[in-house]
Amino acid sequence: MLNYFFDHQLIRYSDKVITDWREAIRESCLLLLDQKIIDETYVAEIIHCVEEYGPYIVIVPQVAMPHSSENSKGVFGTAISFTKMKQPVRFESDDGEKFATLFFTLAAKQVEEHIENIQKLSELLMTEGLIDRLMATNSIEDYQAVMQEYD
Repeated sequence: MLNYFFDHQLIRYSDKVITDWREAIRESCLLLLDQKIIDETYVAEIIHCVEEYGPYIVIVPQVAMPHSSENSKGVFGTAISFTKMKQPVRFESDDGEKFATLFFTLAAKQVEEHIENIQKLSELLMTEGLIDRLMATNSIEDYQAVMQEYD
């Protein structure tokens, strides 16, 4: 799956210092917006869902999976993008703070595709040491080294 991000040009290393989680979600959506897989409606939906339900998108420490409903009018295709933020972004919740640096943003037209992508991504992230290796990357070249290591 690491190859998928590279092959589809869905990798971004943000050079911005972002402290607001809403801005981080917008940043994580840029590649999908650029490729016209989603529009601003979907970005607003993700932000609204986090405001309403809390930071459910922070799935493990340092990893966020921004997504919304699979039936969004703002989704035109199916894809997952990877964005690494310059520094951890704080999300507040009723049970404390959560932080994320690695953002895997999902968009899917069909329910089945949405569930399948969540499963594939979850399996990838359970790979021993992968999150730490991705946290240590700062460029596409670093990413490629990790990609070859876990191929």
